[in-house]
Amino acid sequence: ILVVGGVDAAQSPLASVEVYHVDEGKWEKKAALAQPSMGISAVQRDGAVYALGGMGADTSPQALVRVYEPAKDHWQPLPSMPTPCYGASAFLHGNKIFVLASGLCAGGRQGKLPVTAFEAFDLETRSWTRYPSVPSRRAFAACAMADGIVFSLGGLQQPGPHNFYSRPHFVNTVETFDPAQGAWSKPSRAIRMREKRADFVAGCLGGRVVAVGGLGNQSCPLDSVEGFSLSRKKWEPLPCMPT
Repeated sequence: ILVVGGVDAAQSPLASVEVYHVDEGKWEKKAALAQPSMGISAVQRDGAVYALGGMGADTSPQALVRVYEPAKDHWQPLPSMPTPCYGASAFLHGNKIFVLASGLCAGGRQGKLPVTAFEAFDLETRSWTRYPSVPSRRAFAACAMADGIVFSLGGLQQPGPHNFYSRPHFVNTVETFDPAQGAWSKPSRAIRMREKRADFVAGCLGGRVVAVGGLGNQSCPLDSVEGFSLSRKKWEPLPCMPT
């Protein structure tokens, strides 16, 4: 288990990298990042770990991309992302790393605006491709890929750049992207999640897109879990988390 960056007790970003050896039950320090960073997104392929984006001490999103080679205990820089972001959803599909930004960046009279960029890094050509941006302005949304379709789920809906008086609010929005068609679509209201949530975990398991925990309109974090059946095209409740 590789832990990359993060924050210390004073909420300052870290450059440290540590690995936990499950068989031995102990931690080991590894080569540090070139720059301290928190909110990094990471994916693994063929033993190499790709760390994307993050946020530095100046609280500005980063466009950094670096790959860690365990055999050499070495970080190598790669071409930067077109759009700086932190806390993004990143996943592998074929030979590409897709990055769906979901954090906030500085801008606008509200002070913060969501990043809606959707981009992919080709591991063979080591180049970036920009795809159409996510249609709705949602920070801290979750993302999953199932049956070749990208699902962008929930989040904290943000007001548009010209709507200065609207407040952010939790949503149960579902938007899908078909890589073959290169376009986003917004399914009917019947396909929305059962619960409004943001800053949660999503993935694909057993023929379902699963949404777990997060934050909502309640005063405490959510323990609820729901799954979208790919065959029945509907969200169904799943057993809640114990904590």
